[in-house]
Amino acid sequence: MKNLYIIYFLFIFTPLLVFAQQEHSSSDIEALAKKFNLYGGQKATIQWERVFSSPRHLKRYKLEKLPISTRLALKKYLIEHAADSEQPIIPGL
Repeated sequence: MKNLYIIYFLFIFTPLLVFAQQEHSSSDIEALAKKFNLYGGQKATIQWERVFSSPRHLKRYKLEKLPISTRLALKKYLIEHAADSEQPIIPGL
């Protein structure tokens, strides 16, 4: 019976853990940012830091339901392209 639980764990939970830790490609994150209507150039770096550190702001932008790994990748993308960065992304330009 114990072996059955081990096999169940290996076949069910291991793929889920691997999927949760997958790297996100930049095009996936860019598409996700557009889906949520977020552009790096909308805010400065410190403002993006505040958005992702506050549960209230996460809820406002509807980001609270995203997995943490996806949120971190999105935060990194938006900060890299923030208004005060070397490569800002501003809609319409």
